Amino acid sequence: MSGARSKLALFLCGCYVVALGAHTGKESVAEHHEAEYYVAAVYEHPSILSPNPLALISRQEALELMNQNLDIYEQQVMTAAQKGVQIIVFPEDGIHGFNFTRTSIYPFLDFMPSPQVVGWNPCLEPRRFNDTEVLQRLSCMAIEGDMFLVANLGTKQPCHSSDPGCPNDGRYQFNTDVVFSNKGTLVDRYRKHNLYFESAFDVPLNVDHITFDTPFAGRFGIFTCFDILFFDPAIRLLRDYKVKHVVYPTAWMNQLPLLAAVEIQKAFAVAFGINVLAANVHHPVLGMTGSGIHTPLESFWYHDMENPEGHLIIARVAKNPVGLMGAENATGETDPSHSKFLKILSGDPYCEKDAQEVHCDEATKWNMNASPTFHSEMMYDNFTLVPVWGKEGYLHVCSNGLCCYLLYERPTLSEELYALGVFDGLHTVHGTYYIQVCALVRCGGLGFDTCGQEITEATGIFEFHLWGNFSTSYVFPLFLTSGMTLEVPDQLGWEKDHYFLRKSGLSSGLVTAALYGRLYERD
Repeated sequence: MSGARSKLALFLCGCYVVALGAHTGKESVAEHHEAEYYVAAVYEHPSILSPNPLALISRQEALELMNQNLDIYEQQVMTAAQKGVQIIVFPEDGIHGFNFTRTSIYPFLDFMPSPQVVGWNPCLEPRRFNDTEVLQRLSCMAIEGDMFLVANLGTKQPCHSSDPGCPNDGRYQFNTDVVFSNKGTLVDRYRKHNLYFESAFDVPLNVDHITFDTPFAGRFGIFTCFDILFFDPAIRLLRDYKVKHVVYPTAWMNQLPLLAAVEIQKAFAVAFGINVLAANVHHPVLGMTGSGIHTPLESFWYHDMENPEGHLIIARVAKNPVGLMGAENATGETDPSHSKFLKILSGDPYCEKDAQEVHCDEATKWNMNASPTFHSEMMYDNFTLVPVWGKEGYLHVCSNGLCCYLLYERPTLSEELYALGVFDGLHTVHGTYYIQVCALVRCGGLGFDTCGQEITEATGIFEFHLWGNFSTSYVFPLFLTSGMTLEVPDQLGWEKDHYFLRKSGLSSGLVTAALYGRLYERD
């Protein structure tokens, strides 16, 4: 499905999403002052793939296939230009495809000079370098559409045997993002650092930390797909380079309940208070869908596992994104549920805790031992969980050094099993990285062994606080409701050494609410 969830209810129409002057019940984005916004687009592309990516073909044959994808890109640029788009982002692997070997991908690679060394406009100087046909077409599209353009392609760079890192075949091969200005100039390039089973490509000897400046929104950062889960370059880029906007080409295979494409994109925007322009490829049969333009407070996204067509998203985006209310701005003392949460954290005498029960006022008591602890696999990790029963409660569950807590109320009960889960350890499947996770999830069925299964629909409504004693400052809020709908927390932040997420008024049934912590130093 495609969607937009925020304090603005945005109208979705046609074959692309337009958030420009969209009619809503209360307010239109276009009513805001023009100077405070820029217009962005991302395109989810159903790339035309090589029928046999292992076959050795000629450069001409490779160009014939890539030009089919570039023709589609050009159509999207012209559509976006009619809407006043100033920057457009295309996905990872969208031009050449995937599943190549190091040898079979070679005809698909463009030569890439260093933009830091060589100033170059491929459209206006097409004969300056050989094997740059793809770069030339992208450059000309940027000129034709009068917009900044971000795309991903495979590139090659010759190296000498005196270079200790030089591969045996005498060249580096990189998964590369390129940025063109609206004049067609090659502004910069980023070479993917955290490869995801991509034997055709090399890891750069040094991490690229790439930013580029625009006349309409200031500084942007850039990284690719799997990079989003690691410190370099993603976190360092935001920490050290004062980036407010990120362009993010990706070829992401969705994995619920914690790592769907739009889910992690949105979490990154919320956690850092930035804008994320994310473009994914569209291959539902491979589980690949999910693109969006995300700000901390609203999202314009697309996720569709049935429609085979591509999808263009266009939105007006704030130049200076505004983050969520944190604990330091809380006014929750007037809210009964938040008062209970604060009393539990403070160990207030009115919220006594012992081995049998917790009670935060005379009228409410919860038995902490009523829910049995069990284990179930979620995202290939062995989570420790407790079932979430009843219309209200206070639960906790611990693993290693991490304890997760849930304070909740439910206006009505649904015939579904929910569970609160915790994991604190090294994830080792499809990548190795250390995580701390507190997750409230809808289970696949009524059996404990179904908790952690991939679910997209739910009816259970919750008002809740979810928190944990995380030992990392890098915690990402994952939040999905029924139909792959993105939700925004009411409040998020630190309170007495615990990181918490607070939400009431869900728009639909809860699928996942999780705090996903990354301990990069323990990878």
